[in-house]
Amino acid sequence: MEEAVEEVVVEVVSPAEVAYALDTFYFLICGAMVMLMAAGFAMLESGLVRSKNTAEILTKNIGLFAIASIMYMICGYGIMYPGDAAMSPYFPGFGSLLGASDNETAAVLAGGDGAPYYSGLSDFFFQVVFVATAMSIVSGAVAERMKLMSFFTFAIFMTAFIYPVQGFWKWGGGWLNEAGFLDFAGSGVVHMAGATAALVGVLLVGARKGKYGADGKVHPIPGANLPLAALGTLLLWFGWFGFNGGSELKISNVGEANAVALVFVNTNMAAAGGAIAAMMFSKILFKKADLTMLLNGALAGLVSITAEPLTPTPGLATLIGGIGGIIVVLSILGLDKMKIDDPVGAISVHGVVGIWGLLAVVLSNSDATLTAQLLGIAAIFLWVAVTSAIVWLVIKLVMGLRVSEEEEAMGTDISECGLEAYPEFTSK
Repeated sequence: MEEAVEEVVVEVVSPAEVAYALDTFYFLICGAMVMLMAAGFAMLESGLVRSKNTAEILTKNIGLFAIASIMYMICGYGIMYPGDAAMSPYFPGFGSLLGASDNETAAVLAGGDGAPYYSGLSDFFFQVVFVATAMSIVSGAVAERMKLMSFFTFAIFMTAFIYPVQGFWKWGGGWLNEAGFLDFAGSGVVHMAGATAALVGVLLVGARKGKYGADGKVHPIPGANLPLAALGTLLLWFGWFGFNGGSELKISNVGEANAVALVFVNTNMAAAGGAIAAMMFSKILFKKADLTMLLNGALAGLVSITAEPLTPTPGLATLIGGIGGIIVVLSILGLDKMKIDDPVGAISVHGVVGIWGLLAVVLSNSDATLTAQLLGIAAIFLWVAVTSAIVWLVIKLVMGLRVSEEEEAMGTDISECGLEAYPEFTSK
């Protein structure tokens, strides 16, 4: 009796397909790591505000991420990456609505002439968490006195239009990219842009009641939960490996793998340098090791290295982060003297230090020029400041920006959300 011979069909997978799958998977994992930064911002901000505003700040952080995802899908991504639909290097036009066609590249083998080396939708997923990060920066700066719906309304315009246009100028192949402006992972495109929108919002909404005395004296308003703030900082630190590491875009060959390893190391060393420098500088200034300054110092180090984490040595990355840590302490103190009330230090961390990060690119990247970097700083700041001012002012006229004095005293948890995060402990 003859035995049946089962035919085994072996599907041959080309190296290009393996590389495609690996790079797509790496992109998605890095995007998920950056999404964890949303939790980091939520914990950091809820730890640095008073307990009576905790539920509202958490609502803002989760709500803004959902708004950013929807608006970037509807039009933001098409504006930032219009492709052949770009009207000019200055005006992006609109590519198309995000859809299944954006993933047709999954059927294209990598390595061909101009063929992409990862799924189109993986690129969208990675980009959408960046725009949410920019909007998260605004959340903390205007905390404890802005109307929730006014904030969400601004989030719609920020994520659908304001952020994508200046993102197109650099990452979409627009005029800043052609001018030689360098910003590897977004010290300017993401962090300074978010901080600029936050600055305009803070100037229009005003300071919290009791923050500044008539004599100009600054009255500290301590946060309710420093353990949460510390947890948030560590979550952001972790997520930043995806933020910077994913911006290398590939990992499927030896050269790219080595580049990703260097980006990870430099990202970590800059954060460490920023944390230690801020802590020691605060010890010199205040005779105490201020935890909040250490936390903001670590974040400042991360922002400092985001514009160029690939070309510095680990030692130089530590120094760049350390300088950022010192700058953030000086900036937080300086903004308070100017009566610009930022409860979490977001404008200093992401804006002032974001400028430093863009300038620091010239220290290690031979392709960078100070002129191009200054041009990018000015262009992003002016675009976001002007457009944000228009949107904030319209919202102020139509809806109002600030809660009433009574609602502010009661806490935005009750006035905006109708519940308390800590009902047993909140003082009435």
